[in-house]
Amino acid sequence: MVAREVSRLMTAQTLIDTARALVAGDKGLLAMDESNATCNKRFAALGIPQTEAARRDWRELIVTAPGLGDSISGAILFDETIRQRTNAGKPFAQALSDAGIVPGIKVDMGAKPLAGHPGETVTEGLDGLRERLAEYAGMGARFAKWRGVIAIADGKGAGLPTPACIDVNAHALARYAALCQEAGLVPIVEPEVLMDGAHSLVRCAEVTEEVLHRTFAQLLAQGVLLEGMLLKPNMVLPGQKAATQDPVDAVADATVACLLRAVPAAVPGVAFLSGGQSAQLASARLNAMNTRHKSRLPWALTFSFSRAVQQPALDAWKGDAANVAEAQQALVFRARCNQAARRGGYDTKRDAPR
Repeated sequence: MVAREVSRLMTAQTLIDTARALVAGDKGLLAMDESNATCNKRFAALGIPQTEAARRDWRELIVTAPGLGDSISGAILFDETIRQRTNAGKPFAQALSDAGIVPGIKVDMGAKPLAGHPGETVTEGLDGLRERLAEYAGMGARFAKWRGVIAIADGKGAGLPTPACIDVNAHALARYAALCQEAGLVPIVEPEVLMDGAHSLVRCAEVTEEVLHRTFAQLLAQGVLLEGMLLKPNMVLPGQKAATQDPVDAVADATVACLLRAVPAAVPGVAFLSGGQSAQLASARLNAMNTRHKSRLPWALTFSFSRAVQQPALDAWKGDAANVAEAQQALVFRARCNQAARRGGYDTKRDAPR
């Protein structure tokens, strides 16, 4: 009994230490966990071959980018990615660790239609998750990520999201998080309220707050250690088709107000998803939150962006080996912009760190 309790306490401390390391200083996370289908779609738009070899080349470009570890604390990988190696034969997870970047892994199996609820989804992947987590931990992963997807009705339907959709995704996120901590991995909990549609900033705030309240209720019910997890939410935004696109400061204020009402102070950090925002807007909004509110927040506010960091580099690379150095510079520059935004030192006019 004593040995078991000592082991439990050691695991808890490891989770706490890893979670804190991921949001320490002024760094953020890089989400490079796109599915093969999503990666192929982005490749197709630029005329890049949609092959496993091309995906591996792109990911090697990222994990070997000089200086990336100066602004990135952790990187979220996809199943294919964590099994790939550099041209020198080093596993990507090891290459990241050697660069001072903590490797993580996306473990959900994607959002599927929610039976009986048209227009809504539930994220699947709990079956066999305990065994997959053990495998990923053995491959060097120290944290994981699971995304739940919540849509707001845009006028074509009424009543979305439904309580059933929110609850089933909150429960799945909590079960995933409990299994992660059992395996010694820090869970990143990602309940994303989509920015698709014509809803207002106020409506997004209402839905996001409700989603977060229900998610944390489930996390507590499942015994998840809040100090050993991170939250990856959406920013509070008007829908992409909304008639009114609120200014940066309004988004910053609404997002922080929502988080303060719903996120326990025990959580070490909040790492925002970009969710389709432009690279510049994502940086500007994060910067505004930290310049206007950082001194009164109980948790770190940082980034866990995908397209908002990667897209300029992908545009520069275009699948051509001759463009690798230029693409790596674009990647590191975008990461440094978001690092500056975390400090409140991003120059929105110059789109550069101050």
